[in-house]
Amino acid sequence: MDDPFQNNMAQQQPNYGEGQGQADGYGYQTDYPAQDEDARSDATEGADDDEQMYEGEYQGVPHPDEIKAARRAARAEARRKAKEAELEAEEEQLPEQYESIMEDCGHGRFQWQLFSVLGLALMAEGVECFVVGFVLPSAEKDMCLSNADKGMLGLLVYVGMMLGSLVWGGLADKLGRKQCLLYALAINVIFSFLSSFAQGYGFFLFFRLCAGIGIGGVVPIVYTYFSEFLQMDKRGEHLSWLCMFWMFGGLYAAFTAWGIIPHYGWGFSMGTEFQFHSWRVFVLVTLLPSLIALAGLFFMPESPRYLLETARHDEAWMILRNMHDTNWRAKGEPERVFTVSQIKTPQTQDDEFIEIQSETGTAFQRFTVRQMTLVKQVMKNMLSLTSPELRLTGLFLAIIWFTLSFSYSGLSVWFPDMVKMMQFEEYESKTKVFHREKVERFHFNFTLANQLHKEGEYIHDRFSNIEMKGVKFEDSLFENCYFEDVRSTDTFFKNCTIKNTVFYNTDLWKEKFIDCRLENNTFLHPKKGCHLNFEEENDILIYMVSFLGSLSVLPGNIVSALFMDRFGRIKVIGASMLASAGCCLFLFVCFNQGSLIFFQCLFYTLCVAAWNSLEVITVELYPSAKRCTAFGVLNGLSKFAAIVSSFIFGKFVYITRVIPILFSLASLVCGGLLSQKIPETREFILQ
Repeated sequence: MDDPFQNNMAQQQPNYGEGQGQADGYGYQTDYPAQDEDARSDATEGADDDEQMYEGEYQGVPHPDEIKAARRAARAEARRKAKEAELEAEEEQLPEQYESIMEDCGHGRFQWQLFSVLGLALMAEGVECFVVGFVLPSAEKDMCLSNADKGMLGLLVYVGMMLGSLVWGGLADKLGRKQCLLYALAINVIFSFLSSFAQGYGFFLFFRLCAGIGIGGVVPIVYTYFSEFLQMDKRGEHLSWLCMFWMFGGLYAAFTAWGIIPHYGWGFSMGTEFQFHSWRVFVLVTLLPSLIALAGLFFMPESPRYLLETARHDEAWMILRNMHDTNWRAKGEPERVFTVSQIKTPQTQDDEFIEIQSETGTAFQRFTVRQMTLVKQVMKNMLSLTSPELRLTGLFLAIIWFTLSFSYSGLSVWFPDMVKMMQFEEYESKTKVFHREKVERFHFNFTLANQLHKEGEYIHDRFSNIEMKGVKFEDSLFENCYFEDVRSTDTFFKNCTIKNTVFYNTDLWKEKFIDCRLENNTFLHPKKGCHLNFEEENDILIYMVSFLGSLSVLPGNIVSALFMDRFGRIKVIGASMLASAGCCLFLFVCFNQGSLIFFQCLFYTLCVAAWNSLEVITVELYPSAKRCTAFGVLNGLSKFAAIVSSFIFGKFVYITRVIPILFSLASLVCGGLLSQKIPETREFILQ
């Protein structure tokens, strides 16, 4: 009898093989339950899972693993979308929430304290723009500066301010407004102090360049810093009042220069190697605004808006509460409570990267990582200004900044040079001319000034203990003469014949004899060093012109402060630039010093309103994370425009007035019309 168990097994084996091949269309299944994964034989272990098939696939039922993977992907996508929506909601809510906090804190004592400190910093920037121009007439005597050297000194100061604006503007968005402003002011104070003692031209040039780099960061940081403590309806007015401190800087520089520099004897000397004259005292005095602002800034807080952007919300909350309590206590309402309990801000990936990297490696490696990451962040922030949403507006702003600075800075150089040229022409018109005079055995012991001697003969004459100012000898003969203790300024001998003449203790160097024939002459104990040259009197009119020019911006500041919020930033910029362009037309008919000074003051009055509105709208157009960077780039561009215009306008002073006036007119009209294309920000909340 056959074993039934064996027969059953014999029937099951082929059917089991058919079950393995159900992918070929055989639907028969065995009665054996599906084996667990752990029950696989050694023969099938390692087989490709993708080639295996589970039995429900034929009926279109998904594999359980696929279901699990799909669910995990769906949950991850949902979490990602929820996080993005939350971040967008927070980004949208932060500006409105911050504006409501500013309104709740009010405007009072806290803002006025910050206003005073930041105003002194802005005043220091205004002083720096005038320092070199005031000290050059005296510094060139101490340092023997040529015209090329003087031009290089004025150029490098603006180059330093341009670089400082770019560097500090970018760093202030990453390191903080207060911290970068402290660094910038400290650099300016240190190198300005060193420049007052520098005896050589090279060291003086380097120190003034570094001082310019420091002070160059003041303007972009100050406006950004102060705007982030102001509510929307106060920004235009109070930023315009802040601009007045730049005017105070110009007044302070002109007033102190007028009172100190003409007193050339103020100071001391240590032999011929170290000279400390009155112009160096003036440089020291101009440090006071920077020094006071630096001291006051230590007691001011960081911008809470910057802290919120960098996820330091606890520090921001403490500063906002302190501002709230300070203002309301000063208003007699100390019982008012700061009701904001929490401000949520996301932490940026860059901050997380720095935190991770700064915890690894040696101290030097951590320092290197931090600095390299900081540089990359600053460069990335600058490049982000060209993003599609900011590109067109940024281009329009750049053109307006350039055109306004080109005309304003160029004419600021052109006006004083024109006044000097008119003075020189007037002086030349009064020159006394002596033709074919013959003087023999005469003792010249009195000052010779503004004289022209042609084809004269001087035989056995004595020139002793005299001053020669603007004296020229042409085609003359000097024979057996004696020059002793002679001091000269703008004095030359041209095409003269000089024979058997002694020069003792004079500053009549051989360079002052142009195309002359010198025969058997003796030069004994010649005076060396430019500081021993004749001390030219400082022209009071130049200081008065600068003083009046700085004072004339006061009406423009008042008008912009009162009407900027009423009529809008765009209208003020356009009206101011076009009115300034109209003022340029009257410069064609200015043929005397009085009329030129009048229209200079009128031009400054009209132009300053455009400056104030442009600085306010620049602050309001850019988001907080890019605000200082954008301001620094645009302010640096304006310094570049000042360099270009100063060079161009200076070249045409003694040639023609038409080119500078037309350049100024065209640039102002272009900028004024283009300003109507940028958006109005009067009702913008700081983003």
